Amino acid sequence: MFDEREPCYVISVAAQLVKMHPQSLRYYERMGLIAPSRSRGNIRLYSQHDIERLQLIQRLIGDLGVNLAGVEVILNLTEQVRQLEQQMEQMKTEYEKEIHRLLTALGGST
Repeated sequence: MFDEREPCYVISVAAQLVKMHPQSLRYYERMGLIAPSRSRGNIRLYSQHDIERLQLIQRLIGDLGVNLAGVEVILNLTEQVRQLEQQMEQMKTEYEKEIHRLLTALGGST
């Protein structure tokens, strides 16, 4: 199974994959828009998730004309929505288990 968060691309390969200059990737890292992993030798390593995030940044800037401050806001809000969706799914699972437990305790069936 492929882990999309596994760091596997050095900066030159990542830059080629997203058709950007490596300096752009470094700049986005300094801005806090991307956070690649580092090897023991302090080499930047990008995951597939990082590549997809860079592609999203590229679309927001290039296709939609969003500035970097706007990109940061969009990325942060997108992450918050993702986290909330995960929390809601966990709560749904817990509620379904509790409903099943209560019905079983009352002698009902599901």
